[in-house]
Amino acid sequence: QVQLVESGGGLVQTGGSLRLSCAASTRTFSNYVMAWFRQAPGKEQEFVSGINLSGSIHYADSMKGRFTISENNEKNIVYLQMNSLKPEDTAVYYCAAKGGLVSFRGSDYSTWGQGTQVTVSS
Repeated sequence: QVQLVESGGGLVQTGGSLRLSCAASTRTFSNYVMAWFRQAPGKEQEFVSGINLSGSIHYADSMKGRFTISENNEKNIVYLQMNSLKPEDTAVYYCAAKGGLVSFRGSDYSTWGQGTQVTVSS
């Protein structure tokens, strides 16, 4: 089973940028749908973005135009480029993997990373 490790989180000011990385442990990375979720304190887990095996991409409405998901299949890494960050983007960001198609529900994903903290100061 694929294992996922996120990195790239940190503290940034409003309007700043961060790039998160999610490294997968297996060469079968290309067989998995990859997605990013986030969870802020006291809030439910929220879908951020996902990429299908076909390359089609989905974003949550609040992230469209600010966040970009991409992948490097040779390196088994999925990226989340986050621009124009806002304090409400503060959360722990998780990457997740599953078979089939991108789902907006976290419960549909079989594998999760440990998460990386993103804090946006006002």
